[in-house]
Amino acid sequence: MKKFSFLNQFPDGVIVTTKAGEVIFQNNAFKRTFKNFSGLKRFSHNLNFDICPLNSENIEVYSPIYHALNSKEDFFSLVTYELYPNSTLYFCLTAIKKKKYTIIFLTDVTAENSVEYYKSRYEDLQKQNKHLEEENSTLQKTRQKAQSQAIRIALINKISNIIRESMDISKILNSALQELVIMLGAYEAYYAINNDGNFTISEVYGNKSKIGQIIKYDETTNAEINNRTIATLRCLIEYVGAEPFKQPTMRVIVPIFHMQKLIGILVILSRQKRELNEELDILEAISDQLGNAIIRAELYQNNVKTVQELKAALKELKETQLQLINSEKMASLGQLIAGVAHEINTPIASIKSNNNIINKLILRIKDNEIVEILKEINGIDYEAIQRISNIVSSLKRFVRLDEAELQEADINKELDLTLELIRHETKNRIIIKKHYGKLPTIKCYPNMLNQVFTNILINACQAIEGEGQIDITTEYKSKNLTVRIKDNGTGIPENALEKIFTAGYTTKKAGIGTGLGLAISKKIIEKHKGEIFVNSEYGKGSEFIITIQG
Repeated sequence: MKKFSFLNQFPDGVIVTTKAGEVIFQNNAFKRTFKNFSGLKRFSHNLNFDICPLNSENIEVYSPIYHALNSKEDFFSLVTYELYPNSTLYFCLTAIKKKKYTIIFLTDVTAENSVEYYKSRYEDLQKQNKHLEEENSTLQKTRQKAQSQAIRIALINKISNIIRESMDISKILNSALQELVIMLGAYEAYYAINNDGNFTISEVYGNKSKIGQIIKYDETTNAEINNRTIATLRCLIEYVGAEPFKQPTMRVIVPIFHMQKLIGILVILSRQKRELNEELDILEAISDQLGNAIIRAELYQNNVKTVQELKAALKELKETQLQLINSEKMASLGQLIAGVAHEINTPIASIKSNNNIINKLILRIKDNEIVEILKEINGIDYEAIQRISNIVSSLKRFVRLDEAELQEADINKELDLTLELIRHETKNRIIIKKHYGKLPTIKCYPNMLNQVFTNILINACQAIEGEGQIDITTEYKSKNLTVRIKDNGTGIPENALEKIFTAGYTTKKAGIGTGLGLAISKKIIEKHKGEIFVNSEYGKGSEFIITIQG
């Protein structure tokens, strides 16, 4: 309506309604602020009293718009508007009655959400509406005091909720400091830990460079702190030895006690000139809660640290146990192989000697038919002797108990050595396909790597029921050596893939596996600063991939 167009000059949002609640005018400021305005009912749903002391079953009486429209006189209230979840705007709502119209002014005070601002703004509105002040002065003072007290109670509840929900000392303190800065209109606040009369700043809302700084106060201030008194003073020096402020600053020191022990202080710095009255009760309440919260959080964090240390110790103990088991296993195997090799070498030497003698005797026999038979038998014996000698030699090289230091090794040859030793598992049943790349020699512990290859290859053989195939691929790229061992066996169930490298876990039947082979293999590869992982599809086979830095 044109007769209300002058309201477009107002910087605040303005709407004009009829007695029936029909919006007949919105000024430009209102349209900019509430772009999604679709009607007074929806708008009223998002608009709330900051504190609503009413108690009624009629939901509408909790709406400030309801009171603005139904009040017989001009109406004022501090309200909030939920723009979207977790975003709230604050407004001073003033409703002016003009005959059959109600003119509602919405002044945005979001950026100035403090008690001092509300007082100042309220005083401006009092000057503009002197007739309302004269008729409702007592009511307005009561309302103002209730709102102020409610804001303080809300602050205490907010900090209390943070304290109850968190065990993080830093989060608790930072949240408390932030709320106190807002409440007191301060520019900085920090928490300092008590160190025998001196204080060390640990958490800051404002100048973060102060963290770790040690501060101390004069005897008078120390006496107030030790007496649990909140020390308030307009001063030019923050603490003993500090550089003077450029202007007088209000310093508030809140002692934090747990039972009879002073554990720290909250320090709040503000340039405002004001007296602390109701705020002192709030500070005392927050001090009591923080004292208990800090001690509780410290105990919790100490417990968490202890649990982590115990877990780390348990993990280290398990790893040490694995290493001991593996070392003892390899040592026992080495001793056994050394003994077996010695026992085998003696009769083999005798058989070899006899084989040579028979070769010489064959030359003296005249019967060609007998000579051919003996040569064939002696040739078979000779091949058997060589085979046994090769096996003994391979066993001794596999264990290498004398090679405790890093050695230069050709991984392709080490794989061949391992395949030679497990030939009894693959013979006449499993096809071995080698896809060896050109590899440089690398520094490693060959006997340990052979143990890894043996564990994986034996597992692959046992996973293949009947006939099958194992593919072994090696490559060297970007200073990394990769060994892939792939089989077409039964594969590993998906729910077991994350557990197969865990000591004691096995998918084999009882009495077949100990569950240590892959766990030991993983530790050996990690000792070589490498990685081992597996790709497997149940029913189709598995592929173990080993990478070692060359």
